[in-house]
Amino acid sequence: MPEIVVAAFYKFTPLPDYARRQPGLFAAARDAGALGTILLAPEGVNGTIAGPRAGVDAALSAVKALPGCADLEWKESYTDENPFYRMKVRLKAEIVALGVPGLAPEKSRERYVDPADWNAVIADPETLVIDTRNAYEVAIGAFDGAVDPKTASFRDFPGWFREYRKTHDVKRVAMYCTGGVRCEKSVAFLRSEGIGDVCHLKGGILNYLETVPETESLWRGECFVFDQRVSVRHDLAPGSYDMCRACRRPITDEDKAAPEYVEGVSCPSCHDVHSEERKRAFAERQRQVALAAARGRAHIGAKPS
Repeated sequence: MPEIVVAAFYKFTPLPDYARRQPGLFAAARDAGALGTILLAPEGVNGTIAGPRAGVDAALSAVKALPGCADLEWKESYTDENPFYRMKVRLKAEIVALGVPGLAPEKSRERYVDPADWNAVIADPETLVIDTRNAYEVAIGAFDGAVDPKTASFRDFPGWFREYRKTHDVKRVAMYCTGGVRCEKSVAFLRSEGIGDVCHLKGGILNYLETVPETESLWRGECFVFDQRVSVRHDLAPGSYDMCRACRRPITDEDKAAPEYVEGVSCPSCHDVHSEERKRAFAERQRQVALAAARGRAHIGAKPS
């Protein structure tokens, strides 16, 4: 059994004094030996952390001590090496940025669909199945028949849906995302737009891949995750993708064989996007990564902004 536990969690709950809680939560997670990122916002908490069993348990206890988080749920997976380099607790306006004020995502839990029931829901031809993730995530894996909004950012989702609705009769909607947090908000948004019959996959794709047997699965491909694992497959086994350290998107061996690929600097997706100044900064970062690796250490320096 791999020794590193990876725990992904979120909770929508009012945290008006979220900034005051940052130092204590950071100290508790750091002292427990956990690494990763936790976001705090007025609407709640969202994060992924990793470390030894005891350290992750201690850090999760600190998160559960936040107001309204006593019943916090999280998803676990396991790996041989920690996928994070440092511990961060960041303050945000939203724990997942949609940019639509006045939503009540904490009420979206009443619209959950358990993974065991998901296949039947999305097999209904009257149900519009929407993948709320970004286009580069959808590109490596999705559910059969799901609509891809082809968004570059979650903030693009409201505009996409309003345009889509102009030319489509939307009666019943089922949505999914990686771990569930984006769906909590997108469900609240669709309800604010007058869509009454809307549900979402409880625990997201990760919960489905962990609990539904591959022989019964309607998932095709791999699931992108926002850490050094890059992607996972059924049973949350590590996937086959690497990551471009410049644009943070998944890449294949074929991408790495392309002339536009320079390790740590560019890939076919971002080669023509970044300025030469940015590429020089990426190249310097990659040089520091190589030096740290040669010394047997992890590079934890700041990324170029």
